[in-house]
Amino acid sequence: MSGPKGTYDVLPGSEFGATAAVREALLAPSRLAGYAYAEAPVFEATELFSRGVGESTDVVTKEMFTFSDRADRSLTLRPEGTVGVLRAALDAGLHKGQLPVKLRYAGPMFRAERPQAGRYRQFQQVGVEALGLDDPALDAEVVALAWQAYAGIGLRKVRLLLTSLGDAACRPAYRASLTSFLDGLELDEETRRRATLNPLRVLDDKRPELQAQLADAPLMVDALCDACRDHLTAVQAGLDALGVPYEAAPRLVRGLDYYMRTTFEFVHDGLGAQSAVGGGGRYDGLAELIGGPPLPGIGWALGVERTLLALKAEGLDAPGEPTLDVFVVPLGAPAKAHAVGLVGQLRAAGVAADLAYGDRGMKGAMKAADRSGAAYAVVLGDRDLEAGEAQLKDLREHAQVAVPLDAVVETLKEKLL
Repeated sequence: MSGPKGTYDVLPGSEFGATAAVREALLAPSRLAGYAYAEAPVFEATELFSRGVGESTDVVTKEMFTFSDRADRSLTLRPEGTVGVLRAALDAGLHKGQLPVKLRYAGPMFRAERPQAGRYRQFQQVGVEALGLDDPALDAEVVALAWQAYAGIGLRKVRLLLTSLGDAACRPAYRASLTSFLDGLELDEETRRRATLNPLRVLDDKRPELQAQLADAPLMVDALCDACRDHLTAVQAGLDALGVPYEAAPRLVRGLDYYMRTTFEFVHDGLGAQSAVGGGGRYDGLAELIGGPPLPGIGWALGVERTLLALKAEGLDAPGEPTLDVFVVPLGAPAKAHAVGLVGQLRAAGVAADLAYGDRGMKGAMKAADRSGAAYAVVLGDRDLEAGEAQLKDLREHAQVAVPLDAVVETLKEKLL
């Protein structure tokens, strides 16, 4: 028996064994910037996503896992993280306190799409949301945190694409202009329906034949009002100050309807046509769409699987799980009783330690010590107990010294500093 199609198992040594370490590494810059951890349910009322994500998106029309509970209420496994985190923040009244509200999250998302390399039906994302202020400097911080996340795990071939999708003041006129342009194209019925719901969604269609027709389509950046143009200029200045390189991408349209003004995507050219590894943008009208008060916000989501593929494309090792520092090898029942306590003392002192369980002989226990990746082994036999000492072995240098039993913890702490 195998797992469901479009899913995978995270196990030590597997292709996805570094999932947890990558999540932590990608969120490390946001922790330093004061983003507190948040976690919303993996399922919500279907209406939350249909209203928030957008009825014209493929996510809502084709990809959601939706089901009814025992009370016949429609529920959906979350296809993305922003809407649920925003809903949770509003329910908790966080917007009534100090602003901006800075949140970070990690966890599985679910979309019923065709599985392929780096795309799964259950997939992992990390994200941040900054709520409550419409400040270009905050936009620059949010974008920079994602850039720093990729740089922090060693990626050097990630590119940042940046644009503005305007706001309620300038987008209606642009929408009318784009609609008029699309009316003159030969579009299939499904694309025509999407254009009626949200003409910007058509620009996100990756089919080459349609992209050829869109070559002369009007661009949102050419229709920005003065306020939106000034906002974009300020964001760019902030990124310059933070040392974050970016490329103007006037045709960029993200796959969710709620974006406005600052919109961005991170791509890696080593991944082929499906080059996006993460992205985000500003969503100042989203809170009202889901029934909340006006509340500006900006955030991003980074794909863990896509990040793992990017690391592989650059020939880089993924961040590893923390390794053991010490492996304790007891020889004999009295030694084992003492070793159990010693392992507890080491862990209490902040030393990662494990024990050779199973009453193995010396040869088998030392093989286990070598496989554990620990830097040191503590070998403790009945004779050692009688002498009041333990044998401390450096597994890298293969040197061994006797250490008094009451000095083992402090000796190891000094050596591991």
